[in-house]
Amino acid sequence: MDTLTRDALTVLQPGFTGTTAPDWLLRRLGEGLASVGLFGRNIATPEQLAALTAQLRAERADVLVAIDEEGGDVTRLEVRTGSSFPGNLALGAVDDTALTRAVAHELGRRLAACGVNLNWAPSADVNSDPDNPVIGVRSFGAEPDLVARHTAAYIEGMQAAGVAACAKHFPGHGDTAVDSHHDMPRIDADLTTLYARELVPFRAAVAAGTKAVMSAHILLPALDAALPATLSPAALHGLLRGPVTEGGLGFDGLIVTDGMEMRAISGTYGIDRGSVMAIAAGADAICVGGGLADEDTVLRLRDALVAAVRSGELPEERLADAAARVRALARWTSGAGAEQEGTGSAPEVGLTAARRALRVTVAEGYVPLTGSAYVAAFTPLANIAVGDETPWGVGAELARLLPGTETGTYGRDAAGIEEVLRAAGGRRIVAVVRDAHRHPWMAEALDALVAARPDTVVVEMGLNQAPPVGALHIATHGAARVCGLAAAEVIAGA
Repeated sequence: MDTLTRDALTVLQPGFTGTTAPDWLLRRLGEGLASVGLFGRNIATPEQLAALTAQLRAERADVLVAIDEEGGDVTRLEVRTGSSFPGNLALGAVDDTALTRAVAHELGRRLAACGVNLNWAPSADVNSDPDNPVIGVRSFGAEPDLVARHTAAYIEGMQAAGVAACAKHFPGHGDTAVDSHHDMPRIDADLTTLYARELVPFRAAVAAGTKAVMSAHILLPALDAALPATLSPAALHGLLRGPVTEGGLGFDGLIVTDGMEMRAISGTYGIDRGSVMAIAAGADAICVGGGLADEDTVLRLRDALVAAVRSGELPEERLADAAARVRALARWTSGAGAEQEGTGSAPEVGLTAARRALRVTVAEGYVPLTGSAYVAAFTPLANIAVGDETPWGVGAELARLLPGTETGTYGRDAAGIEEVLRAAGGRRIVAVVRDAHRHPWMAEALDALVAARPDTVVVEMGLNQAPPVGALHIATHGAARVCGLAAAEVIAGA
């Protein structure tokens, strides 16, 4: 196969369906494809995942196996059980960079043990808009310096385990009220604000040696009035790659796009044209496969890139440079993995962090639970990044600690709290909410429940913005399995 076609395959990071590699994917690895993206649908057990990555490496020894494993609410390794690690907001709430480094190292160690060597994490976004529908607890917090120091610590811990980190979503997805999975977010901040807020964690990420940065499908008119960051030479070549002396970040590693099938790109430009524009703008790797995971998509994008070079739209040297950066990262991961064999494990560090992240408010006269409880889980629609297949809450863990505990799930279409009160009977009620400040129906139901039953225990597992209510209020700063366990321990007096 000619060099141009190989380079076009090299810059793609496609997904696929199934828990074993399909024949078409193995063939393309032999033809030049250098990366594969894994999602929850590809993972059943650590043993199966290790067998899958071994299957890929039998075809190409230096393949980059990427995954979106943030821990916390966004987990692929533990998509069916919930994560053993709290997410970024919990780590930011503790604000112990040594702990963040240790959590990231243990998570990286588990990824490496399964054959994964590129993690599309951490989120380096400053969550300055508490109503943000897609970042929220995925961010370390709302303060740029706090986010910066934990972003750096996370990268150091992950890469010390031999797994390349990828700071996202450049130049910052925190001040958005729109989810780029669905539409094009717009940030109207001026450049002064951008440098003082959004870019602070990304500078820290570059200084910490992050091997990759992921671009965001967001429009920042102060930077580029026409094109979203993923497609903008001003954002990628000018700002991210640009010399520090000229206001750039001086990043020399791999620039990866966010998923090109997301509506912010596919709905406006199409993934074929969008992929060509992204490489031309300075991206090196095209992430596609969260929703489009087939051979046809890979061949379409390969052929679109080749055609763009032949027509003169995409300089051949730009495509060659992008492919070279992919291969350079593959070489680093091969060496880093060999260096990290046998690194020690810290299996309890995630639970330790979750316990430390709790913020507990006890009302005067609170009486601890002694018998079974009724858990009322007020459940909003999950955003696409989190997905709706990962369990969350405190019910399962509380039932283990307080036998007889039952859980009921209530959405925005619930008629009122009467059903909760009937189901609870004489048992104490534990109300579990997630971002109650963003969902008026949830806040109203919670207020009515606490008014009817003042001894209600309240667990907020999202962004903790509303004032504490209930006889006992626990803010977990995330909905990972270990966050639910830590809260259940407090409720059960363990």
